[in-house]
Amino acid sequence: MLAFLGTTALVLVAGAPWALLAAAGGEDLESPQNVEVSIIDDVFLLKWNSSESVGNVTFSADYQTPGMHNWIELPGCQYITGTMCDFSSVKLSVFEKIQLRIRAEKGNRTSPWHEVGSFIPFRKAQIGPPKVHLKAEDKAIIVNISPPGTKDSLMWAMDILSFTYSVVIWKNSSSVDERTETVYPGGKIYKLSPETTYCLKVKARLRLHRKVGSYSPVYCVNTTVENKLPSPENIEVDVKDQSYVLKWDYTYENMTFQAQWLRAYFKKILGNHSDKWQQIPGCENVRATQCVFPQKVFSKGAYFLRVQASDGNKTSFWSEEKRLDTEMQTVILPPVISMKSVDNSLHIYIGASKETENKSTSQHYPLIYEIIFWENTSNAERKILQKKTDFIVPNLQPRTVYCVKARAVIEDEKWNKSSVFSDILCEKTKPGNTSITWIIAGVCTALFSIPVAIYVVKGLLRCINYVFFPSCKPPPNIDQCFSEQSLKNLLLSASEEQTERCFIIENSYSLVTVEETSQVDEDHKQYSSQTSRDSGNYSNEDENSGSKTSRELLQQGLV
Repeated sequence: MLAFLGTTALVLVAGAPWALLAAAGGEDLESPQNVEVSIIDDVFLLKWNSSESVGNVTFSADYQTPGMHNWIELPGCQYITGTMCDFSSVKLSVFEKIQLRIRAEKGNRTSPWHEVGSFIPFRKAQIGPPKVHLKAEDKAIIVNISPPGTKDSLMWAMDILSFTYSVVIWKNSSSVDERTETVYPGGKIYKLSPETTYCLKVKARLRLHRKVGSYSPVYCVNTTVENKLPSPENIEVDVKDQSYVLKWDYTYENMTFQAQWLRAYFKKILGNHSDKWQQIPGCENVRATQCVFPQKVFSKGAYFLRVQASDGNKTSFWSEEKRLDTEMQTVILPPVISMKSVDNSLHIYIGASKETENKSTSQHYPLIYEIIFWENTSNAERKILQKKTDFIVPNLQPRTVYCVKARAVIEDEKWNKSSVFSDILCEKTKPGNTSITWIIAGVCTALFSIPVAIYVVKGLLRCINYVFFPSCKPPPNIDQCFSEQSLKNLLLSASEEQTERCFIIENSYSLVTVEETSQVDEDHKQYSSQTSRDSGNYSNEDENSGSKTSRELLQQGLV
């Protein structure tokens, strides 16, 4: 029982504060919802929603940056009765992370903090609308633009010169003929109609950061009455030799013209730069519709040119400004080439044109040379690129005519510019060391082959003679065994034996005698062959005696 009472007492004590709040009619405060940060130029705003009744509840915010261990009250955002506060007065680095938190407050009661994820102000910032001031001419409108932000803007301090401006302009009477142009601060919009109301709006852009601003309010202005002297039109710049030729068109004759130039970077700098325009030498009080001035007037860079017409005390408005980029206007003259045949190669030399010897283009721009060569009897071209002006083209066909042409090319990432090709030059290659080597090798081979061939031919002739034309005289060891007498006996014996084979005996007695003679002859031959096998030599005496015996027996038989 006591344990139960103790437990009940604990529950009552723990629930006492809630019971007191309920008795006083109070409840927990909810945190702000949908909290977001809006940054336009240098204006920092914190916005939120709340379910609490506005007026009875206030809101306060804190901020924290990296390296800070404690939260700091956010100036401009303390005890706010609405749902938005401006903390632009805080001197923060726009490139440093910042974290915010906000809560609701009512008397001594507070809601839990609602934290906003950390962010970098510059990345979150949006470009606001620029300020615009217009000034009209008869056929043009001067658009003076102030960049977004304040004069001492921290947000765009490093990008103030990087802004580009797009203008949308249209006639007030019709919005169908809208056109969009890119202008510099203080630039002009040309080709308009006199005494006409035009309206326009402008927005800024940072291409590098991919930020596009919002449009300015719409501004309208009326163009003036047409001036009696029109402005020169169709301004063009050409290059001839080492000079610029500035040309333009004009309606009337017997007029006087002048031309001025301005460095392009002044267009990006705020302020009035009308006093920065300078007279172009050689283009003062010109009676023709062109003027010529040397290239050395302008160093490497970009410029704007303009022309004005005058007739006594009457002057026209300045013409449309023409941009001149000296790099784009550079004329590269073709190189001069020379060749020399070295063995089966061509030694090529490249030199500057005579017209550019005093001021070589290569001193200002990196040049490479494109060389094209081909055999005079073929249209198949080969191309090589060289930075050197002295090089060798190896491994060519000996005793062959090759033709070569070359041109200079500016090596630059922004733009590509080249000269025309030089005159074609042809040269015949020499035999070369390879041909001489082959000739020497051929001669040596021939000298070595002749004795070998003679020896082989003589050997073949011996074989042929031995096979088809053998010698009639036997070897000495055989020849000494045969004498003229023995040869005669052999011949006679052979003839008699043939006679004996063909002799016919009519009576039987004679036949028997002949058979016996034949038997004796066979015995004699058998004995002679045995004797020959034993001694290895034939006995002529035995053969003679045998023949003699045969004849005697034959004579006896016949008798």
